Amino acid sequence: MSEESDMEKAIKETSILEEYSINWTQKLGAGISGPVRVCVKKSTQERFALKILLDRPKARNEDAPVKLCDFGFAKIDQGDLMTPQFTPYYVAPQVLEAQRRHQKEKSGIIPTSPTPYTYNKSCDLWSLGVIIYVMLCGYPPFYSKHHSRTIPKDMRRKIMTGSFEFPEEEWSQISEMAKDVVRKLLKVKPEERLTIEGVLDHPWLNSTEALDNVLPSAQLMMDKAVVAGIQQAHAEQLANMRIQDLKVSLKPLHSVNNPILRKRKLLGTRPKDGVYIHDHENGAEDSNVALEKLRDVIAQCILPQAGENEDEKLNEVMQEAWKYNRECKLLRDTLQSFSWNGRGFTDKVDRLKLAEIVKQVIEEQTTSHESQ
Repeated sequence: MSEESDMEKAIKETSILEEYSINWTQKLGAGISGPVRVCVKKSTQERFALKILLDRPKARNEDAPVKLCDFGFAKIDQGDLMTPQFTPYYVAPQVLEAQRRHQKEKSGIIPTSPTPYTYNKSCDLWSLGVIIYVMLCGYPPFYSKHHSRTIPKDMRRKIMTGSFEFPEEEWSQISEMAKDVVRKLLKVKPEERLTIEGVLDHPWLNSTEALDNVLPSAQLMMDKAVVAGIQQAHAEQLANMRIQDLKVSLKPLHSVNNPILRKRKLLGTRPKDGVYIHDHENGAEDSNVALEKLRDVIAQCILPQAGENEDEKLNEVMQEAWKYNRECKLLRDTLQSFSWNGRGFTDKVDRLKLAEIVKQVIEEQTTSHESQ
């Protein structure tokens, strides 16, 4: 976000494209409301991060300053923090312990405790230690070479025991004071961990002289292969954490009491070429079905049903989605890039990438229908 004047912060009457150049091909990150892109202010050539929200009631902030922030899984600490949700690389041992106990209680391994295990805001100081470590060297202190949808066992063990190193190649030029801050933040026992006041009072932040050392972090963070690997791990693990505990089961089509499906049965059959005929009267219903078919693809990418051939099922749900969304150029281009032959994918599919693009297709289709 840019530091603009109060006048500039007011609701703009002109297009953002008049003041900024937006790189639509580069994506800094993604979230539930859409991707974050790079933009450059034309007058100063300053680079900023841009997130565009679809116009909907919850995105409007009338009669108030516009402040955008993303707290993810954050929660107000009222002494009852116990939710085992986290970002893998930054998670504190206490949060992993909460997850471990939660899973054991759920499985009946241990009885449900009347006073559940809780943690406090000191877990944020652990995460701060991880962030400082990454900023100094370019990679996280706790990681695994084996990516999976759940946090790998070796990575969990390193976090729970506070086992990390300062490899000589990257850390030889980094001051002992900086290392001291990291060590004191990455203490497994919360009572031994630096408080935020302790961090602010540390000599590293109060030193009057700054070293001219060239940090390795900038070069490593510009390595697209390294960043892509980290993003892949994040995406897989976060997707798993956002999956609800309850299993979703679909009724057989013949027993579904759905008004759209009932009406479609009454309206008749589809043409031989498999393309549904859309008319103005049923356009809204067809668009709803089209979006549902796209959501089925995302669900199959992220959480395939157990006991079935995942590749065959993905081909099946994609055929249905394509049948209802043939006019969408983004979907057509995507399928072409993923080697789709009309009946199935001929090459191995990056399911997370496919799910992300299909999500963009849904957003594009939703915006298109709302504007009509």
